[in-house]
Amino acid sequence: MELILQMKKKKLLIATGGGDCPGLNAVIRGICKRAKKSKEWEVYGSKEAFNGVWSEPPYIIPLTPKRTAGIHVKGGTILKTTNKSDPLHFPVKDEFGNIKFVDKTKDLAAKIQELGFDAVINIGGDGSQRISKALFDHGLPVVGVPKTIDNDLAGTDMTFGFQTAVQIATDSFDKLVTTAESHHRVMIMEVMGRDAGWIALHTAIAGGAEICLIPEIPYDIEKLVKRIESRYEKGRGFVNIVIAEGAKPKDGTVVSREGEVGSKHVKLGGVAFELSNQLKEAGVRAEIRETVLGHVQRGGTPSAFDRVLASAFGVKAFEMVMDGAFGKMVAFVNNDFVEVPLEAATKENKVVNPDGFLVKAAKGLGISFGI
Repeated sequence: MELILQMKKKKLLIATGGGDCPGLNAVIRGICKRAKKSKEWEVYGSKEAFNGVWSEPPYIIPLTPKRTAGIHVKGGTILKTTNKSDPLHFPVKDEFGNIKFVDKTKDLAAKIQELGFDAVINIGGDGSQRISKALFDHGLPVVGVPKTIDNDLAGTDMTFGFQTAVQIATDSFDKLVTTAESHHRVMIMEVMGRDAGWIALHTAIAGGAEICLIPEIPYDIEKLVKRIESRYEKGRGFVNIVIAEGAKPKDGTVVSREGEVGSKHVKLGGVAFELSNQLKEAGVRAEIRETVLGHVQRGGTPSAFDRVLASAFGVKAFEMVMDGAFGKMVAFVNNDFVEVPLEAATKENKVVNPDGFLVKAAKGLGISFGI
């Protein structure tokens, strides 16, 4: 009797870490659909980034066709996510009950291999890809996928989630323009982006802002006052401002506060109210109102562009696994999907060039950066 031996399938683990982001589910689906065509891999997901690996028993689920069907239109991530428990700065209590942070990437790499996984695709931003690089340095076969609404990850022209965040911000800004005009007010809208002004800059251009304040160009409050007064002197009587959460005045500091226990991240936010107070103290007589978009920018259904970008990232990432292209990240460069070393992707953040054409274009449109 002839024996038919069935080859044991390889095991792939997917993790989604850091903040949530429109398009995460589209990447997961893209990976799983491409893996199904290969017929050589089984795909699993670790819940809440790598917390699923640390859990006892491990909180790891099979990503079956039924589980991933149609998820590309949904926001968030079916695997859930967290920006705590970073294995590079893992929170542990010392003998006195104080929290200290230790590097546990070597232990994490060993645990993933003990669980029988042959490769990992780690979907995340700069922090997540630094984790990818550390895991790869400890011998784990890893491929990275760039994710962040901030668009600040080096090595790729664009990250998925960014275009959706800009669309949400622009839709919100459009609504503020009409109320600013109706009430003759100064409207300040604060958007996310941390140390990069991409969301603010794109939103300002798309929405026709009078003023755009970004981290890369510290502003002069007196210049802003003059710009606002000129708008009212001309009889137009309203001003719309977009400000990035990491923006700051010349010789000033970023508005921030300490993160929660278990996280090394500093929390940004509140700069819209800080700016409002600065303008009032500097003599602006017009009514000022503040709007902080917050997490609505990273929630909800991804745009068509982000669905396409994320889906293609997923397919490309799995093909990199099949080709053994580990220690690299899939990237979108010059309208093509390529591979870049994780080291290059995490070397530095990609921020707005103050002398770049997009800033020059904004100035050409009459947008002030407070300089």
